[in-house]
Amino acid sequence: MDVGTGHSGAGPRTALALLAFGMLASLAAGCATGTARPPRSEFEDIAVPRGLTYQPDKSTVIESPAVKAARLVYRGRLEPVSLGQAMRATLEANGWRFVSTSSTPSFGTLQVYEKAGNSLQVRIHEGLWYTYLEVETSRTALVNQ
Repeated sequence: MDVGTGHSGAGPRTALALLAFGMLASLAAGCATGTARPPRSEFEDIAVPRGLTYQPDKSTVIESPAVKAARLVYRGRLEPVSLGQAMRATLEANGWRFVSTSSTPSFGTLQVYEKAGNSLQVRIHEGLWYTYLEVETSRTALVNQ
């Protein structure tokens, strides 16, 4: 019992605070138990690290019977150097041969790879809020002659 007011128990403020806390805890638990999907990739041997979101409005995919080409753009809040290291390790594990890299403050980092006559360019650069990953490649289809 509150000596000053003569009331006992929890007041409306306390009940409201407990309700809000319970709703927030339920929401957080639901988000934590959800299964995170890996980001979209048009090519099975080009894996994109988790933490990046596919940007369809900035991406382009072109398909014909003879070739498939893509410029896929992703963004996230990852550190550019770590993202570059992760991309290189993953691509090399999937059979891509590292060819070269170059970096400038204004353009970011460009990594070039080769695999079975196909080329792949990976560009990593920072925007105002996000780190961007751009993946550009093309694949030729086997055509019966």
